[in-house]
Amino acid sequence: MLKEEILVQELRQGNEAAFKEVVDTYQNMVYNTCLAIVKSEEDAEDIAQEVFVQVFQSIRSFKGESKLSTWIYRIATTKSLDFERKKKRKKRFGFVRSIFGEDSQVVVNPPDFQHPGVVLDKKENASILFKAIDQLPENQRIAFILNKVEGLSYQEVSEVLETSVSSIESLLHRAKNNLRKILEKDYKPRE
Repeated sequence: MLKEEILVQELRQGNEAAFKEVVDTYQNMVYNTCLAIVKSEEDAEDIAQEVFVQVFQSIRSFKGESKLSTWIYRIATTKSLDFERKKKRKKRFGFVRSIFGEDSQVVVNPPDFQHPGVVLDKKENASILFKAIDQLPENQRIAFILNKVEGLSYQEVSEVLETSVSSIESLLHRAKNNLRKILEKDYKPRE
């Protein structure tokens, strides 16, 4: 990979080879981050494309105060959360319409969503875990996904979420406690 400053310079000049390198380097990271948040492969692919379009269009606003990957994670996270909010609004609207007789089913969060990073024999447990993660408050959920699912360090998560490392430590501590409570309450082991 080109040295990051050179790559950013090339991107700012509209160099297609530099853009292709950014896509090749970060596409899996972006897709997996989007997928972990939106739980739909098709939607994650669409959002990932939007992320790279925004990277290309907004590269001039990248100040270099963080790593390029951190900036791209931030865009992916923001776009995924925006998508989730729109989907929830659409779901509420669909529910209101169905009250008035129009049959509009909106599918949100397929029940058996599987993240590709999860080993096959652990699919059932992964499905239970992702359902529990979905119940966390948004900031805890995103911090947990970025740290535990995507493997970012506390420092990297703090840069993506634009907050302090101690705030991330606190969010992750609360997320783990809340997950434990959710899993104990909702998912008792079968006898």
